[in-house]
Amino acid sequence: MEMIPQEMLHQKPIDLRHKCLFYIGHIPTFLDMLLCKAIGGEPTEPKYFWNIFERGIDPHVDDPDHCHVSLKKITSHSSSTSLTPPLSLTQSHSEVPDNDDDWPTLASIIAFRTGVRARLERLYDDLASGKQRLTRNVARTLVMTHEHEGFHIETLLYMLIQRAGSGTLPPPGFIPPPFSTLSQQWASIPPPSTPYAVLGPALVTLGHDDSEGEDKLPEYELDVKGRTFGWDNESPRREVRVGRVRVAWRPVTNGEFEVFWREGGMGKGEGKVGTPKSWVVDEEGNVKVRTLYGPIPLSIARDWPVLTSYDDLAAYAASKGGRLPTEPELRLFLDLYDVGHEGGANVGFRRWHPVSATTGLDVYEGKGTNGGVWEWTSTVFDTHEGLVPTQLFTGYSTDFFDTKHQVALGASYATIPRLAGRRTVRNFYQHNYPYPWIGARVVWDA
Repeated sequence: MEMIPQEMLHQKPIDLRHKCLFYIGHIPTFLDMLLCKAIGGEPTEPKYFWNIFERGIDPHVDDPDHCHVSLKKITSHSSSTSLTPPLSLTQSHSEVPDNDDDWPTLASIIAFRTGVRARLERLYDDLASGKQRLTRNVARTLVMTHEHEGFHIETLLYMLIQRAGSGTLPPPGFIPPPFSTLSQQWASIPPPSTPYAVLGPALVTLGHDDSEGEDKLPEYELDVKGRTFGWDNESPRREVRVGRVRVAWRPVTNGEFEVFWREGGMGKGEGKVGTPKSWVVDEEGNVKVRTLYGPIPLSIARDWPVLTSYDDLAAYAASKGGRLPTEPELRLFLDLYDVGHEGGANVGFRRWHPVSATTGLDVYEGKGTNGGVWEWTSTVFDTHEGLVPTQLFTGYSTDFFDTKHQVALGASYATIPRLAGRRTVRNFYQHNYPYPWIGARVVWDA
């Protein structure tokens, strides 16, 4: 909240997303709607917030007029004081005002958020006292709303970084990193003794068994203790065979991608790549890398993973005679070599920026961190056998089975630990969406 100046509340740092103010209202609205759905009751006042803040947008990058979530416009929130339809999460749109003056004030949104959080605290009190039963449905609701907030904090931050140094304020309460000193430490990290790890053939387990379809069945309804809840696309558990592959120990770096970019960015059969949105390039062609503290020289962030679209990194991989990994291939690599949050990986706000990757060192048997970024896979986000679509958050996965989204694994430096630490979590972004904190590594068939 303290990173968004008042004048930025109605701005869109990314054209393909709502304005900043929307997400401040969306997070508590989602919680309020799911609490109503799980345990009943009326919406927290003001009820019309449900109409404005229910769902965000994810328009096609190639055709921004085509949204996965269509939008109905309203000219004044005073004309929408009733809830339509009542207690429903089946709408595929949110009614957003045309004019800045017609949006709710920040103060009213914060008051609403306070009311929703009080409702959540009452639920926890009722669960502790036994007044409310802890069923799978209630437990899943609590997990889903918590993780939804975590995902959206990351989304809002990768929006804000586009204006860092020209609008967005740096993280309050944190000393700005001594980047020049840190860069000397990163430069001292030795390279791997070999350029890649050789994996497979192997049988890889994807997903876990956590079907939402069982939640309300009498025999499972109270089976909550010790369960790991996830999103619908994480289930069910299934095994996939991976062939023999060579996998780069570390993701493509800013420095490596800069060379490719300056040479024309032409992969085999690919078009010219664009400038990563994680960079700022001045009129003389000098590159800086965006951070939440403002852009820093490429020389400091040269060994950080480059953050850019799937298409750009697929072109880079092709130029090296390789490709991007499939979901099972990357899952196998991460299972073997990623140390995770508890092992010191750069996730869960351990830093407010990426760092250099450390995987591939013999002294640690190859284990380390990728630097704090999600990673692209060549696997198209789609359904799979046994997937039961969620009814709590209708369309969470199925709305994006459109051949345009790629599966992403891992976590970024701004991913909360409970998401970063669950190996079954699958993120997804459009293949040509350039803004998230996501990179990739190159693989070659062995």
